[in-house]
Amino acid sequence: MASSSSKASCFQCQDSTSNCFRDGWRLRNGERAHLCYQCACVYEEGRFCETFHSNDDGWRDCESCGKLVHCGCVVSFNQYFLLDFGGVICRECSKKNLKLARNQRYAREFQTDPTDVPDLAKRIQIEPHYWPDGIVSDIKCISKTAKPFLNPLFEKVLTASDADMKLGRIVIPKRYAEAFFPEVSAPKGIMMNILDMESKEWEFSFRYWPNCGSKTYVLEGLRDFMFSRKLQAGDTVSFYRVEPGGKMAIGFRKTSVAKPAHQ
Repeated sequence: MASSSSKASCFQCQDSTSNCFRDGWRLRNGERAHLCYQCACVYEEGRFCETFHSNDDGWRDCESCGKLVHCGCVVSFNQYFLLDFGGVICRECSKKNLKLARNQRYAREFQTDPTDVPDLAKRIQIEPHYWPDGIVSDIKCISKTAKPFLNPLFEKVLTASDADMKLGRIVIPKRYAEAFFPEVSAPKGIMMNILDMESKEWEFSFRYWPNCGSKTYVLEGLRDFMFSRKLQAGDTVSFYRVEPGGKMAIGFRKTSVAKPAHQ
C-alpha cells in the first residue's frame, strides 16, 4: 500500500523530496520500510539486494541454478529456501523442482510422458468405492453425488534423520507446516488423525521445537507407519487434503521398485 508524507524519507537513499512513497519489506517493529519511487521499483522487480547490497556479506549460490542469493538479509528472506541437507535454493528453482516432481509422479501413475501433464495442480480423482463406507461417511458435508478426491499439498524427500525408525518422526519444512497444518501455540503440539492411501487412520503428533528464535516443525509418532511401508532415506512422502471434508492424507513413493525374485 502506497503512502506519502512531506516529512518521510526513503529508507534506502534518504530522499525526502519524493511525493510518492511505497511500502517495502517488513521491519522488526512490524512496520514496513518506506521507499521512494525509484527504490521501490528496484525492490518490486526483485533487484534490490543485487543493486544495493552487492558488496555485503551473506551471498550464496543456489544449489540448483547457481544464482547468487543474499541470505540473512531481511529484504530477500522470501526469495530462497534452506535445504535439509545444507545449502539454499532460490524460489524460482524450488517452484521448477516441485513442478518437475509432480510431472514425474503423474507420468508414472498415468504412464505418460512428463511433458504431457499440463496442469500440475490437477486433483487426483478417487472413486467413492476406493474409500470404505465408514471413512466416506465420516467426511463432513459430503453430498451423495460428490466424489472424494485428493488435493496435493506438498512432498518431502526423507532424509537419513527422517527415516530413522528409532526417532519415528519427519521434519516438516516451515513454509508447508504453517500453510497446511493446524496452528500450534505450544511446543508440546497437538494430536492429528491422518489417513493413508488405504483409508486407514493414523494418529500422529504435530509440534515444533524452538530454534534460535524460529521454529522447527515435526510430525511424530510415525514409527509404525514407516516400518509397515519400509520407508528409507530418499523415499518421498506426499501430503494431501481430502475434498470435500478437509481431512489430511499421507502417501509415499519409493525411490526404486523391488525386482521380482526370478530377476
